[in-house]
Amino acid sequence: MEFSLSENETRAKIEVLADLEPDVVDLMATHEAKRVLWFPSELLAPPPDTDPDAHVRALRERAEGITMPARVALCLNTLTEEGLPHFHRIISNYLGADSIWAKWNNLWTAEEDRHGAILHDYTRDSRILDNPVMERMQFEYLRSGFEPQWDKDPYRVFVYTTLQERATQVSHANTGRVAGEHEPTIATVLSNVAKEEARHYVFYREIFKRVMARDPNRALASAATLMPSIDMPGISMPHFREMADVIRRAGIYGPRDYLRIVEDAIRYWTIETVTGLNEMGKKAQEKILAIPARLERVADMMETRSRAKTFSFQVAFAKEFEMS
Repeated sequence: MEFSLSENETRAKIEVLADLEPDVVDLMATHEAKRVLWFPSELLAPPPDTDPDAHVRALRERAEGITMPARVALCLNTLTEEGLPHFHRIISNYLGADSIWAKWNNLWTAEEDRHGAILHDYTRDSRILDNPVMERMQFEYLRSGFEPQWDKDPYRVFVYTTLQERATQVSHANTGRVAGEHEPTIATVLSNVAKEEARHYVFYREIFKRVMARDPNRALASAATLMPSIDMPGISMPHFREMADVIRRAGIYGPRDYLRIVEDAIRYWTIETVTGLNEMGKKAQEKILAIPARLERVADMMETRSRAKTFSFQVAFAKEFEMS
């Protein structure tokens, strides 16, 4: 079920966003009041009175124990975060550049920029990946672009960012858990990144809830087109699907995680209890409520059909490893 946007619908959505501007001011104030601002050099710096060279040598020794799946996850997570220019552009294009939305986008960008920076610095310091290879992958990823088919629909921006921010939170947290078994610094780094992704998720999730309160039919129609599956921002990067398969097999992020994310969003937005809908809104509501069952079948199928496989990635020094 696809819903196209007319000029009148676009204008109506822009009016809703304008009406939400006081809400954005309040939500931004709450966001900043709860945030603990950190910077990469602080988290990665050696303790006072510690030899910096000895600090890095100890980090590299600990990092040798990080498993290949965790290294692949760190590579994919790093490249995803370094795709930030695409997202700043998309949000700016769809939400404007001369309102409170632009101020949020700039704040969000400033916070997100530190994520890619600290992960890139960590991989360089720890030497768990071949950084020149990863940097070429980043270049190709940024050059290839990210052009989701959202039809310039600002409502879909909020649905996507809600789901995607939560997905990155889960992926970072689980990567930190797996890699942190061997190297505690990366556990600290990814814990900080995941907590910030969680705060961004809370902002976008709440914005869409307020959009639904003002314009439920169009909001549900937008959500229904996007929620069955989302393209992660790194889909255009080299070897994305194979790396995503490794991460799924490692239990870091996969279809069952996305299922839980969708279920949480449906509950928070109280999709099931929305009333007074027109025909379009009712159809969208029915489609959304049927999504979890479909995602459950997809997860079951992938797990049933999964067979042992050998992987090798140049960015991880072309070392072969097998996963069930």
